[in-house]
Amino acid sequence: MHISGVQTVLADHRYEQAEITEAFSRLTDCDQDQLERFHTATGVKGRNLALPLADYTKLDSFARANTMYAEVALDLGERALRGALQKADVRPEKIDHLLFCSTTGLATPSLDARLAQRMGLRPDVKRVPVFGLGCAAGAAGLARLHDYLRGWPHHVAALVCVELCSLTIQRDDTSIANLVASGLFGDGAAAVVATGRGPGPEVVATRSRLYPGTEHLMGWEVGDHGFRIVLDADLTGFVEQVLGADIKAFLADYGLTPEQVATWICHPGGPKVIEKIVETLGLEPRALEVTRRSLSEYGNLSSVSVLHVLQETRGQPGAPALLMALGPGFSAELLLLHW
Repeated sequence: MHISGVQTVLADHRYEQAEITEAFSRLTDCDQDQLERFHTATGVKGRNLALPLADYTKLDSFARANTMYAEVALDLGERALRGALQKADVRPEKIDHLLFCSTTGLATPSLDARLAQRMGLRPDVKRVPVFGLGCAAGAAGLARLHDYLRGWPHHVAALVCVELCSLTIQRDDTSIANLVASGLFGDGAAAVVATGRGPGPEVVATRSRLYPGTEHLMGWEVGDHGFRIVLDADLTGFVEQVLGADIKAFLADYGLTPEQVATWICHPGGPKVIEKIVETLGLEPRALEVTRRSLSEYGNLSSVSVLHVLQETRGQPGAPALLMALGPGFSAELLLLHW
């Protein structure tokens, strides 16, 4: 599979972190000083949000939040897919397979059905909507496009990820997990157009890893007001414990070591997770420079983030690259690329 076009679109409303902190403290019963400490610790300088800050007071139910999700997500997804198609020099009617990933809202018919009609995709396009992969979905989606194109190398496949994390805001949740999440996550969309043969980085191999007994580390608890974040304090320690060995084993199967990987495309889960990846694999700090910059400028965009990092990365021609993301399950998705 060749990655022919990648396009990220950030939500329209841009705010500095301090503005978001102040607004969130007014919406909740959280102590502002405590909130500022958590928000500062994320290393995020600013974020793009689905709505103007003043409009979040109107999200008094899951129904209202989800209505806004469907409206904004469809718009951002369309803009991202059109951008990716333009970069790949592919017309919409050439898409044979459309994979749509999101974990921050619900819609039936799924948003990919509405997107296909807006974009003028063929009536026989094969659609797969995916919910629940969270932050891992961008990498997992690329891997599933790779699987599809191995069987249909003359086809065109597209991935669209949309995450509007801010619409999951929980006003009555003063847990540490929610305080951290309120300072970490942003809103946006990304799309990838892939072909079996053509220009762009080539996906050489993929690997999925699901860790049993770790459901408590990351996810949603669904209640009367929608999605409540689950983000366990043990997450960083678990990443340190298992991820390095799995990455090394994956690379070893293809005759590589971490030292031989020229480019690292990592999901910016948070500053502590980034540090653990660097330490565990013995990387130079600058190896994840694009990942750090994405987190600082836009926050964690869930499934969109790793695709944003991919878009901003300039790989070394002829050298291997590793793309990776972590998500609920707890799970990891690894892709070996050749630039």
